[in-house]
Amino acid sequence: MAIVDLYPTSLRLLGRPVLVVGGGTVAARRAKALLDTGARVTLVAPELSAPAKELADAGLLTWHARGYESADMADAWYAAAATGSAEQDARVASDAEANRIWCVNHSDAQESAAWTPAVATVEDIKVAVNAGGDPLRAVAIRNAIAAALESGTLPLRRYRGTANGPAASTGQGARLGKVALVGGGPGAEDLITVRGRRLLAEADVVVADRLGPRGLLETLGEDVKVIEVGKTPGHHPVSQSEINAILVREALNGNRVVRLKGGDPYVLGRGGEEAIACRENGVDVEVVPGVTSAVSVPAAAGIPVTHRGLAKAFTMISGHEELENVPHGSDHTVVLLMGVGTLNRSMPILEAAGRGSDCPVAIIENGYAKDQRVTMGTLGTIAGLAQAAKVRNPAVVVVGDVVRVSPFAPAELATANYGTRETFSTLS
Repeated sequence: MAIVDLYPTSLRLLGRPVLVVGGGTVAARRAKALLDTGARVTLVAPELSAPAKELADAGLLTWHARGYESADMADAWYAAAATGSAEQDARVASDAEANRIWCVNHSDAQESAAWTPAVATVEDIKVAVNAGGDPLRAVAIRNAIAAALESGTLPLRRYRGTANGPAASTGQGARLGKVALVGGGPGAEDLITVRGRRLLAEADVVVADRLGPRGLLETLGEDVKVIEVGKTPGHHPVSQSEINAILVREALNGNRVVRLKGGDPYVLGRGGEEAIACRENGVDVEVVPGVTSAVSVPAAAGIPVTHRGLAKAFTMISGHEELENVPHGSDHTVVLLMGVGTLNRSMPILEAAGRGSDCPVAIIENGYAKDQRVTMGTLGTIAGLAQAAKVRNPAVVVVGDVVRVSPFAPAELATANYGTRETFSTLS
């Protein structure tokens, strides 16, 4: 049989009788796969391997504890010959041919009327691979395709309705859509989670922030609706209540909606409010965690938020919140999000609370982007340094002794007697 002889198709075997001849591990795999389709499986073999016996003992199939007889083929819609004996498998295949029943001959692929492909299932997508009779090659290709589907690098979006979910279009009686609040991480396209990337590939509508992996929006199909709701400091063109309404409206119209957010949806991302709005309106919602910028952006500058001997705990807080009650001491790291505009107020508060003016501070702008920049100083100097350097959001401010660990820290910060110095580091 040549590969051009194959006519790929998918059999719907639910409730239909099928025959498996053989009791070894190959026969057990074939019987299990057929049972998974809902077929009524009859297994014929004098003895069973442990996997096959497990299926028989569970009552999942009918087992005839004897050798194969031609009469076994009478009612079958499909058959698999997997006895391990080329002669016996050939006899089963010959009987199937005489009865016009498709049969897989596991002893001789070239003479087999049907081939069993390597199969991968991702949600409601089933991929079957044949590779010229080379099963290991087929498995390798199948695994690569499955990985690409799982990661969202292959298109997963539905274009018409199925029994399992809505299509992009809507209409009378359309099924409800759903919302996924996806944390996109600090902005790098390869730091989004695999699940988040896959849901983005399935989306009909994407409600996007200005932060997060913006480059992934360019990979979406032209008919995917992208709704921009990004906020900048002091400028919120789309209010949070409007964002909530958009998510609910699009889902009720039958769409798969992804709310693509920077960082993590539940870390200063107002994802909790969006989830509540969806649930209150009967919309199914799931939350996909993301890598929060509070931890990842300092790491991009080589700064751990905890470090043995320097800091064993950290506090993450908005730069707009009260800082008086943050634990004292430079051995407790403080990470400020949205804190650039309040440096003149926040740095003196932290200094007066027991850290002193010499406590190291780092500001990381545009973490993981090509124009990432790191400015370093102390509680006593960082506000002036940031103003002179025209530091802008998005940025993360790190306060504490852990700043000394960064490979970008100047020599003065690595000793007890450092002075005031700023260091800019642009990472590619």
